[in-house]
This record gives sequence, structure tokens and C-alpha cells, in this order.
Amino acid sequence: MGAHMLSKLAELLVSYCIKATKGDEVRVSATYDAMSLVKELWKSLVSLGAYPYLSLVDEELEEIFYLYASEELLKHVPRVDKFIYENINAFISIISSTHTKHLISVAPEKLSIRAKTLGELSNIFINRESSGDLRWVATIYPTKALAQEAGMSLIAYKDFIFSALKLYEPNPIDAWIRQAEKQSRIVNVLSKVSELRFVGEGIDLHLRVDGRTWINDDGRKNMPGGEVYTAPIEDSVEGYVVFTYPAIWRGIEIDGVKLFFRGGKVINASATKGEEFIKKIINIDEGSRRVGEVAFGLNYNINRFTKQILLDEKMGGTIHLALGSAYLGSGGTNKSAIHLDLIKDMSKGKVIADGDVIYSDGRFLSDVL
Repeated sequence: MGAHMLSKLAELLVSYCIKATKGDEVRVSATYDAMSLVKELWKSLVSLGAYPYLSLVDEELEEIFYLYASEELLKHVPRVDKFIYENINAFISIISSTHTKHLISVAPEKLSIRAKTLGELSNIFINRESSGDLRWVATIYPTKALAQEAGMSLIAYKDFIFSALKLYEPNPIDAWIRQAEKQSRIVNVLSKVSELRFVGEGIDLHLRVDGRTWINDDGRKNMPGGEVYTAPIEDSVEGYVVFTYPAIWRGIEIDGVKLFFRGGKVINASATKGEEFIKKIINIDEGSRRVGEVAFGLNYNINRFTKQILLDEKMGGTIHLALGSAYLGSGGTNKSAIHLDLIKDMSKGKVIADGDVIYSDGRFLSDVL
């Protein structure tokens, strides 16, 4: 990967996303495959007078932990990790998998125990972020494993990632500021809307969003960014939708998902592949049958499905719904152990807001913005 591109990405992450300043302590997590980017981040952070801390991810070590850990160990919260979560100023997390299904042989019960245990760290993270005491960004580095998962050659995948991140722009930070402004106009339009109806091939769905807060994902916390989202009123979702792309749940693909909603709840779920899993998911808890998020994908440089949700949920011309937990700040109250994103292509669809068409064939109409 070209050093110039990595330098631009590092500057984007440090200056635009986490806005690092002198004295900041910043944890960078990545696999060894992303060390070229890590080194560029080190240059950017240290030059600012920030102090970087490396958390090296190794998938084989993680698999070994799960295979050999006792239940007591699975329930252990490391004091050093708790200290970091309570005190670090910012996180930079780099998705850079060397193996995308490294935990596929681990018993689901072990994964569930560990996930519940680490909820203590997640709560610290959420509370500090909501108070403005913690900054973070998740990004992606093109590895062979991620390229293979996306069905692309490594060279083509790198080009795709560079484009999604706007690294081909003369000044990526300026490009993201323009994206943020465009999405802000969309948020302003949607914030005045009470009811949304989605119609088109494989969809006739309506829901209410009055009183809810639309959030602008402008790349500061997810890089690439490119979506606006909120939580629908929990009992308002009615109708049906057939999702275009597979949902990925614990490494398992569930394709051709079709959901019917009544009174905000999924009353029937089917799939052309993995139907038993979608039925299992909606019965995990009370909240897993309800929608915790509705969103519009607005990054038109992301134009294909890659099996990586950081990218796929931003795909221009799509919407997505998430079954399960609502995001803090959206006004949603739905709680669940899951948050499963399901993506629908709207390139042949329309969105009607309080009786007026505001979106057609994958884009918001220019005269409403």
C-alpha cells in the first residue's frame, strides 16, 4: 500500500476523526498486517505531542484463549483493560483481519459468556463517550483476508477502500467536510418528518420517527462514514421487506431475508438461506423482534457488497434496518442483546415522507435538500 495514501489516511484519522491534541493518550488496535498504517499513525500522533499505545490483535491467540479458557477466566475482566477504558483519551480501531472466521469453531456459549462479561467495559465506553470524555474511530485496512471475503483481488480491493475513504481526493479532510454538510441537510429534512414509507421492489414498509433524533455519520466515528440514522418509534413499523444482501451473524450468512411487521414486531421471518438462524435471532429476547435503527446509506463510492458492515451499511442507494438494540442519542428505547443490520437496495424504490416523495431511485431529490 502506497506510503502517500497511508499518510493521508493517518492524517484523516488523527486530525478529522479523533481531533487529537498535545497530551492525548491514544490506543491504536490493529493486526500485524496493518503495521504500515500504524507506523504512519505513530508519526502523526507523536508529531502532535500525543502519546500512542498499541494493542496488537492476533486472531490465533484469540482463538486459543476461547478454546482453553475456563468459565472463570471467560468471566474475568482484566484490571488493565478496565483502567485503559476509564482513562484513555481516544481509540483508533483498525479492522485488518487476517482470518475472517477465526472463531467459527468456538462454542457459541463461550462467546456469549465473554460478550456478557465485556459488557462492563462497553458500559464504561458508552458512558464516557456520551459525556464527551472519550473519542473514537473505527476504520479499515485492506488485507488479503478482507479482499477474499469481498470476492475481490487485493489490488482491486485496495482501490475500492481508497475510494471509499476519499483518499483519491486532493484533500480528504475537505472532502469529508463536504460530505458532512450534505448529510446535515438530509438530517434537517428528516428531522421534520413524522412518517416514512418505503415502497418498491420487495418492500412496502412504513414507520414513524416523530420526536426521534437523526444522527449524521460523517466519518468522524466510522471511517469511511456516509449514513444518517435514527430509531423508529418502537410499535410503529408495519409492512414487509425483502433484504437484498446477506446478513452476517457470527460468521454465518443469512440470505434472502424477508420480514413481516405488525405493531412494530416481526410476526413472520423467512430466508432463502439460513432460515433457521433468522428465526433463532428474532427469538433471542423481547427486543430482537423490533427495529432499533433505520438508516440511509449515502457513500456512493461504496458501490458493492463486501460482507464488512462498516462499509456495507454506508453503500450509496441503500437503506438498512437493524433488529435489536437502538443507539444511544437517537431517542430509541429498544433494548436487546443483538443489533443485526439488514440492507436493502433502493435503486428502484421511493421513500415518501408525510405524503411527499423525498427519495427516488437511490437518492434524495435535489429539490427537497
